[in-house]
Amino acid sequence: MRAFRPPSESPVPVFPAAAHPPVPSHVALYWDFENLHAGLFEARHGEGAYGQPDGRFKVQEPLVDVAAVADLAAVFGPLAIHKAYCNWQFFGRYRDALMQAGIDLVQLFPPGGAAKNGADIRLALDAVDDVQRHAHIGTVVVAGGDSDFLPLAQRRELLRALAAAGLGA
Repeated sequence: MRAFRPPSESPVPVFPAAAHPPVPSHVALYWDFENLHAGLFEARHGEGAYGQPDGRFKVQEPLVDVAAVADLAAVFGPLAIHKAYCNWQFFGRYRDALMQAGIDLVQLFPPGGAAKNGADIRLALDAVDDVQRHAHIGTVVVAGGDSDFLPLAQRRELLRALAAAGLGA
């Protein structure tokens, strides 16, 4: 049996937890990817264009600068969580950019042909869960194309800091 060694004799410095709490310095970046893409599509082709069958239900040309948004989020600290929510079946042309950025792709199938995929609800729940589970997350960045995440921003007691990257009104 080993003898007890007082902290003063420990080869590794011992700090009381209350004296040096972990500093939340890492970033969690969440993308409402289809919504962000849809906003850029409509900025280019006119309001309502993405909702048309020949706009939404086809292979999409890349419009989102994935690297630029990831670089913007990295200004707040190193990226620790990087998730994008979408029905990915029409977004294969983003493959290289998404892989290069190391994004965890979350597949969300819509419940019906023209229904929304529910990404905003899933994203908000994941953001709150991740911040509560990971003390090193200091900033949450949401990249989206609308104001669906305003209620998340209003629940500041659940998040340490929130930044938004998206389309202007």
